[in-house]
This record gives sequence, structure tokens and C-alpha cells, in this order.
Amino acid sequence: MRIVACNGFGLEKEKSNSPEEFFNRSVIEYIKDGEEKTLNVLYLRYFDEMVARWTPYSTNPLFKSFDRDIYMADIIAMVCLFKDPSLASRKRLYINSEKELAGYFENINFGKLEKVFISIDQAKPYDIKSNVDVNILS
Repeated sequence: MRIVACNGFGLEKEKSNSPEEFFNRSVIEYIKDGEEKTLNVLYLRYFDEMVARWTPYSTNPLFKSFDRDIYMADIIAMVCLFKDPSLASRKRLYINSEKELAGYFENINFGKLEKVFISIDQAKPYDIKSNVDVNILS
């Protein structure tokens, strides 16, 4: 798998009665078996306030990568895909439970995660042969 990009952003209201401003979207773009794929993870924005619960970082932004700050919304899709490779067969994931999101963050090697972001932010796609090869999972 080749990681091409990973970004996150807050949704904005399109209609006055929609709850979109309560959600964030995290998107990872990658190439697997020669096919370009995207995984979109939609989750409650409230979870961004729990950074210290699931990561070694105390606040957003979590860390700096090359020329941008990396926020919780930027890493969630990557963490989910690395933790559960079966998500590569999906286009979307919705997380509305703290317990579910916490499960994705168990045993993640955040130092290695930072290296992946630094590489892709320098326009160098990051190649991963397996979760063991990249040692994202400690």
C-alpha cells in the first residue's frame, strides 16, 4: 500500500436544520494493488477534545509535519486503516462511539505515524508492505 495523502476537516452547515457542524471528516488517499482508493471517516467533532485520552499529545495541533500542523482530524483515517486493514475494502466509516474510536488508537506507534506524515507532506508517498513492516502498531 502506498499512502499518498491524509487530511481532515470540519464539516459546515449546508442547511439551517442540518447537524453537520458537529462532525469532522478524516480522509486518507492511498494506492493498493495499483488502484487509487480513498477512505472517508466521519466522526463526532467532540472527540477532538479527548486528544490526551488516546494519544501522547496534550492538545490540537498534535504535531508539526514539514510545513503544516497536524490535527486529530488529520490522523484518524490513517489510524483506522492501519489498525483495521479490512477497511481498505470500504469507502466510508462512521464513528459515533468513544469506545470504538479508542479501540483504533490502542497500541499505535505515534512516532512512526509522524514520520509517515512528514514523508507524504514532502510529496513523497509512503510505502507500506504490512502493519508489521511499518511498525505503526507497537
